[in-house]
Amino acid sequence: MEKIKKKSKRIFDYLIITIAALIYAVGVALFLDPNNLAPGGFSGIAIIVNRFTQIPTGTWFLLFNIPLMILGMWKFGWRFIISTMYSIFVISIFTNFLSVFGPATKDPLLAAIAGGSLIAIGVGMNFRVGATTGGTDILVKFLRLRFQHLKTGIVFLLTDAIIIILAGVVFQKIDTALYAGIAVVVCSIVLDLVLYGRDEAKVIYIISDKATMIAKRLMEELDIGVTFLEGSGAYSNQGKQIILCAMKKQNTPKAEEIVKEMDSNSFMIVTSASEIFGEGHKSYFSEKL
Repeated sequence: MEKIKKKSKRIFDYLIITIAALIYAVGVALFLDPNNLAPGGFSGIAIIVNRFTQIPTGTWFLLFNIPLMILGMWKFGWRFIISTMYSIFVISIFTNFLSVFGPATKDPLLAAIAGGSLIAIGVGMNFRVGATTGGTDILVKFLRLRFQHLKTGIVFLLTDAIIIILAGVVFQKIDTALYAGIAVVVCSIVLDLVLYGRDEAKVIYIISDKATMIAKRLMEELDIGVTFLEGSGAYSNQGKQIILCAMKKQNTPKAEEIVKEMDSNSFMIVTSASEIFGEGHKSYFSEKL
């Protein structure tokens, strides 16, 4: 019975990845690519390089991701990479197929908003089932392993900014670069809403017989602080360790996945926090300026 459940979940996850890939590809093929908008990431690079060759954008997206797939397999293991490889492959196919239909709109502002939103929805759906769309996601993850002082948001911002500036140079229009920048901003906002709603941060309480092992994985894989609280069951009167951890909202899906993998019978409370101050989060002073 347990094997059937796992198999059904795996099938459902890959169905979600396929739908997410289609949504992502619609954003690129029908809105961004035909309007010369390169919104950062490998999809943006693929759009730029496509203008110099006869190779379709979707194919370039796949080719650029191959080296990172090899790197990801080496660093993060098969489990992380297989679903991501499938996502990239399907995005490539859908992008090439949809590109023959031409632009859904020729208004660059509408294209930036619609394209950025659709990419965000596709990425968010992938994240929810443990996959990614490859590209700079894996590159940033690798850089953070080597250079832990780098902030993820800054690395993403720098890579996207470089690609957007390059697009402005290639297409020789500052307007094109600015509209691409709008697509990036829209994508970031919509992705936040898809994954985490409007909350700024999360606080998680976990009660489990495997508290020590769960805490170890949370600290190692998410690089967050964990506190043990002492408690006891009212019925059994037995002492228990309670895990308390506050984290940035983007880490919540992975934290929930870790807890589920380690102890599916654990008791977990996930609550919202409008702000978190302290090491690894907001400064008590600078954030209020």
